[in-house]
Amino acid sequence: MKFVHIVDDVEGIGEGEPLPMLVALHGFLDAGNGAGVAVQHLLEGGLPDDRASGPVVATFDVDVFHDYRARRPAVSFVRDHYESYDAPRLVVRLQRDTLDRPYLLLTGPEPDTRWEGFVRALRGVVDHFGARPLVSLASVPMAVPHSRPITVTQHANDPELMLRTNSWRGELRIPASVTALLELRLGESGHPMTGYVAHVPHYLAQFDHPAAALALLQGVEDSTGLSFDLDPLKVAAQLRDGEVASYLEENPEVAEVVAGLEQQYDAFARAEEEGSSLLAEDEEIPTGDEIGEQFQQFLAGLDEPDGRN
Repeated sequence: MKFVHIVDDVEGIGEGEPLPMLVALHGFLDAGNGAGVAVQHLLEGGLPDDRASGPVVATFDVDVFHDYRARRPAVSFVRDHYESYDAPRLVVRLQRDTLDRPYLLLTGPEPDTRWEGFVRALRGVVDHFGARPLVSLASVPMAVPHSRPITVTQHANDPELMLRTNSWRGELRIPASVTALLELRLGESGHPMTGYVAHVPHYLAQFDHPAAALALLQGVEDSTGLSFDLDPLKVAAQLRDGEVASYLEENPEVAEVVAGLEQQYDAFARAEEEGSSLLAEDEEIPTGDEIGEQFQQFLAGLDEPDGRN
């Protein structure tokens, strides 16, 4: 099959057994590394007995899809030679949830080129294994405060897959992604696909956001019936909230800006409940730049080796 190699003999997949596929590509829709943290949890901390990540069952020809000059892989220079080249990989793994049920997990960088070719190749993988449904994971920066529950937008190519009601009305013209194209093309051929997009506070979008990963995997559980051990993500999310809260206590000027965003968010929520308007009256949303400038020192502090907040 063009652009992809599929492993023919795969053990552990029962005939007629549901086989969901999770799609978590990075490089575009990954604010707060929401999907990335979710994938890391599934591959390293979400397995029932701390097993290593599952076997690769399909590998894509990444050279066809990756723009190396736009996204240069890292390589180590040691004294007088190069080593440890981090080659990009687009792979599908066979994983198992906490109840030992199988599912497929597609990870890797979002293709830069040949989107239609990638979609056709992935459809071949879906047909080969009889995977359904497909569920995509993504996260976007939004004007929402970290002190409110993570909100998630669900989308699907079949209305019967929709489990949530979104607040969006009408049509939004947004930049496309290969995941969006995949959902469209699979829908045209009768393959069910849904997806979840977590809304990450725009002033924290450059740092890992465990709460987003938690919300995404909860959506996956709802759509597939799979079960994951999410307690570690809940703990990580609480720790991150504590770090942000501590910083705000020590920096009242930043807390004031965030409080303004909280007021706007709450006014929006009230308007939604009353069905009156999606916009709050006489209140301005703090811009990402306003909050981002105040949080630069905070983010730098979180990155320090000694772990100081």
